[in-house]
Amino acid sequence: MKNLIETIAKSLVDNPESVRVTEVEGEKTTVYELRVSSSDLGKVIGKQGKTARAIRTILSAAGTKVGKRCVLEILE
Repeated sequence: MKNLIETIAKSLVDNPESVRVTEVEGEKTTVYELRVSSSDLGKVIGKQGKTARAIRTILSAAGTKVGKRCVLEILE
């Protein structure tokens, strides 16, 4: 999952070396924190949050397959 988010984010931004994904594991929920440079934040979020919503949808579908709830937080 972490690699999936990293790959998607790196393909969207201008500075792929600044992309960082950290995983916070819980009992039933895993929170993924995506950090990008402030100049690339808009590219990851997209117009009206559509890109972020699409990434969250993919993450949710992949999490359902393994039986976990996955949440994506986009941080500066």
